[in-house]
Amino acid sequence: MSLPTTPEIQPIRHSFEEARQTLDAFLADPSHMEAVQRFAEQAAATLKRGGLLMSCGNGGSMCDAMHFAEEWTGRFRGNRAALSAIAFSDPSQLTCIANDFGYDEVFARSVEAYGKEGDLLVAISTSGNSPNIIKAVEMARSKGIQVVGLLGKGGGKMKDLVDIPIIVPVAQTSDRIQEVHIKVLHITIEAVERVMFPENY
Repeated sequence: MSLPTTPEIQPIRHSFEEARQTLDAFLADPSHMEAVQRFAEQAAATLKRGGLLMSCGNGGSMCDAMHFAEEWTGRFRGNRAALSAIAFSDPSQLTCIANDFGYDEVFARSVEAYGKEGDLLVAISTSGNSPNIIKAVEMARSKGIQVVGLLGKGGGKMKDLVDIPIIVPVAQTSDRIQEVHIKVLHITIEAVERVMFPENY
């Protein structure tokens, strides 16, 4: 039995189609696949040498950063050793740093505290222009830390600051951009697991 087509249903279908068009545009450009492959290779290399995966973002992008970190320390497809990852999302740390140094420094101070050469920072910004994410990227680069940028809206200022920019095309709203970002994060984790824990596949 099919649902009746009503004016209320059409905006819902349009949103699903818009999401599909965004993903299709991302898949259509081979450079995006190459960038995700580089992300996976860099993440695997970081973990194999005992490095730390760090992630940060604002709002929904912070949720994606947290989701990324917990998949490594917990379980993704199957049981395996916990892997070293952290999202900068502790409210006591964030509010302390914001109170003492200003909100633009909340992630940079954490990169300074936890990051070291050989680690990897995943910096998430749907605009590519978030000042506190840019500061975190600059701190990471000063410490010899590789940076992946999950970006949108052309990549903003960050596209030229990160080592591996992954820019969602077409979409002009944060929700559509974040929908591709979480796919990139999940697929990167799967790619790394397939190399490091092939028995799970």
